[in-house]
Amino acid sequence: MSDSVKYLLDEKDLPRFWYNIVADLPNPPTPALHPGTGLPIGPDDLAVLFPRAVIEQEVSTEREIEIPGPVRDIYRQWRPSPLYRARRLEKALDTPARIYYKYEGVSPAGSHKPNTAIPQAFYSREEGVRRIATETGAGQWGSSLALAGAFFGLDIEVFMVKVSFRQKPYRRAFMESFGATCIASPSDLTAAGRAVLTDNPDSTGSLGIAISEAVERAVARDDTKYALGSVLNHVLLHQTVIGQEAMAQMEMADDYPDMIIGCTGGGSNFGGIVFPFLGEKLRGGRDVEIIAVEPSNCPTLTKGAYAYDYGDTAHLTPLVKMHTLGSNFVPPGFHAGGLRYHGMAPLVSQVVAEGMASARSYHQNECFEAGLQFARAEGIIPAPEPNHAVRAAIDEAVACRERGESRAILFNLCGHGHFDMQAYTDYLEGRLHDQDYSETELAMALSGLPSVESC
Repeated sequence: MSDSVKYLLDEKDLPRFWYNIVADLPNPPTPALHPGTGLPIGPDDLAVLFPRAVIEQEVSTEREIEIPGPVRDIYRQWRPSPLYRARRLEKALDTPARIYYKYEGVSPAGSHKPNTAIPQAFYSREEGVRRIATETGAGQWGSSLALAGAFFGLDIEVFMVKVSFRQKPYRRAFMESFGATCIASPSDLTAAGRAVLTDNPDSTGSLGIAISEAVERAVARDDTKYALGSVLNHVLLHQTVIGQEAMAQMEMADDYPDMIIGCTGGGSNFGGIVFPFLGEKLRGGRDVEIIAVEPSNCPTLTKGAYAYDYGDTAHLTPLVKMHTLGSNFVPPGFHAGGLRYHGMAPLVSQVVAEGMASARSYHQNECFEAGLQFARAEGIIPAPEPNHAVRAAIDEAVACRERGESRAILFNLCGHGHFDMQAYTDYLEGRLHDQDYSETELAMALSGLPSVESC
């Protein structure tokens, strides 16, 4: 039991379709609402932001949506990604649990984000788009869209949350290496950014602010579209290649997960690993326990309200029903920048609200502790974001040991930490602090949730 085991699929096993969980949910998703009228939005309302094909996927109820050939051709550079059984970690924990992890750090950008960046760039190029504006937290999404822009000949403009812009200079260098422009947000390039800086010149930024800036830039030019790396239905749809591959790999291992764990910020990697398994369960297949893990200082699922809210700070985006901390909430500047979003994907929110998954939260020091424990056993240094899933997986494996119970635990290791070594240095030198959010600021943000009836 001393060596980890890798399960590899052949190129021919690359999924041909994305899986849409909307087709199998017991209740249909709530509609997105126009920010001005409060009425359900239609495809034409989204046309200023997204290519037509992406809009069709966003509102689709079809169970399977075919992956275009050019997208699959690029996927083949790293997909199917490997699934590992973490036998060395099992031994270190002295647990009877069987721990598996799907490793998305093998992509060119080092995370799961290219799974949706590639198709979004492809559909934009097919529609004649020349530029894409976007936001990024930790930089994984910005890096992935920069890569996709290089593949399809698109100019990419990335508004990066300022605290991450300062913490992760090599992410900025990665984006610029592929020809993208990277801007610290809030910036003085947009009305949304200038408004924030007027109120707080030292603002560390948030994904909500960065989204506002990117959306503002996109709607200002006819040749530009907007792309989002998480939250929306079409993004989670594209990520389901992860779970579909994992199902086939678990079959190779002659096993099936009793529990699936994923970290949650906007919900894309969680939906990617979970939704194919959950869909099988909803269609009468095997049961599986599902756990969403988030940071304690941005606790959307565990502390937020399940309500209609804006996806951005300047209220330029449609209202969606989701777990939210309020669009004006700015979380502390912790290192898992990809999890610093005030809201949660509507589909993930619905799954949790309807009892199909549970949620828990951890502070960053206990997550970095788990990340190093994992790295020293398995040889892969996780990004700060999946350290939350690692923490939960270790805790569950220890619980199995204490109960004398053997369960199969699957989690998504959605990216490596090679661009995050300053965070690990800070942790090892005792400079990484667990910052709690302000209860007063959270209450104020939640008190400002929009009244749908008054929109």
